[in-house]
Amino acid sequence: MTDPMARTSPMTSSSVVAPTAVHGSQVPPQPASGPAGPSSAAPLASKDKPRSLGSDAILELRRDPIFIVASILILFLVVMALFPGLFTGTDPRDGDLSLSRDGPSAAAWFGNDIQGRDVYARTIYGARASILVGILATLFVTLLGGTAGVLAGYFGKYVDSILSRLADIFFAIPLLLGAIIFLVSFPNDGGTSDIAAILKVTIALALLGWPSIARIMRASAIQVKQADYVQAARAVGAGNARIIRSHILPNGLAPVIVVATISLGLYIVAEATLSFLGIGLPPQVISWGGAISDAQNYIRQSPHMLLFPAAFLSVTVLAFIMLGEAVRSALDPKLR
Repeated sequence: MTDPMARTSPMTSSSVVAPTAVHGSQVPPQPASGPAGPSSAAPLASKDKPRSLGSDAILELRRDPIFIVASILILFLVVMALFPGLFTGTDPRDGDLSLSRDGPSAAAWFGNDIQGRDVYARTIYGARASILVGILATLFVTLLGGTAGVLAGYFGKYVDSILSRLADIFFAIPLLLGAIIFLVSFPNDGGTSDIAAILKVTIALALLGWPSIARIMRASAIQVKQADYVQAARAVGAGNARIIRSHILPNGLAPVIVVATISLGLYIVAEATLSFLGIGLPPQVISWGGAISDAQNYIRQSPHMLLFPAAFLSVTVLAFIMLGEAVRSALDPKLR
């Protein structure tokens, strides 16, 4: 009879050596050296490093079709605003009264306005002023509101009380109503330059739009300043300026960026509304709001005068809103 203690497991291609029985016990399996040994597990472990919120957001945005479509549209509009000569060689200020309110044709793709000017050329050149007002207003609002919010949230006490009550006063004034009052109080004259008129509309929107950003930044600053890493930085002697610059702002700007991106489109609409009412940009500044204002009395007879500038305005606003929603979804893990 064969001794059962002499039996051994057959050799296989496995990376683990078969156990050997010694006095009724078994020796733990020992890993064999080779391609499947411990040397190959180290690179796999190094690849599993935790990613930050920013890297996760970037990876999520690269796979988001809404973000890709919105980015392409915005890039196209920005190029059109910066280099309108790439899209048309017609002077948007040249008019021929014999072509007044003519419909779209091969010579004028979008038709002509009341003064016989090319609507297509004016729509292309109008992107510059409209987008510039939206971008500048968003920058001013973010800087003003972000600064007030981070100071109120971080320092608290009387600083928070003063800034919060000041924000409440401005927040109670409707954006368009306040902008109308401001622009009527400081009207444009014949000597007002284009950039001065654009800055005037931008300031009117920024003075009344910062409280919403300030509230969001204040809430973020209050939440971040209670984190352990902020307390640790304060314990090792970091000053208020360094804590705000290195910890509060980087970890509290995400919601501000989302709201600012969405608000950019709303400021473009606000500029168009003010220009439509005749108190925004002066007539010499070509903008979509001015083109819509010129068409208000001829909507039934010549709808093309309203259709094309309004379509470009709507697409621009939609693109920025889509971009803001995509960024919000990427920065908020709960919405993924």
